[in-house]
Amino acid sequence: MNSNTPDSCIRLVNMTFYAHHGVHREEHFVGSKYEVDADMYGNYSQAAQHDDITETIDYRIVYEKIRHLVTQKKFYLIEAVARAIATEFLEEFHLLDSVTIKVRKRNPPIGGVCDYAEAVYSAKRT
Repeated sequence: MNSNTPDSCIRLVNMTFYAHHGVHREEHFVGSKYEVDADMYGNYSQAAQHDDITETIDYRIVYEKIRHLVTQKKFYLIEAVARAIATEFLEEFHLLDSVTIKVRKRNPPIGGVCDYAEAVYSAKRT
């Protein structure tokens, strides 16, 4: 990040999808509930100053990209889901300096009671 520009964060929290990821064959067939958080860091000062959506990141586009990656592709690991989202965001959204993606899998098949498993992936623009 450029130290001369303010760093701000746009955060979308708890986007929920039903998808078919997992190591076990049954998980790909039955599916499960997944939740995604996206923290997108960059300089949004122009958007804030001018109240102009063209100078920031459109939440609807963010949501649609995440929805597509989570529901249309199949992964074995939630770590891979988080990495795929972060990588695409840095390629697609030039305003981003860095991104942190959290992917939660509700009721993971671990042989016991667990609310969710969560993978966190952070990436910075190089």
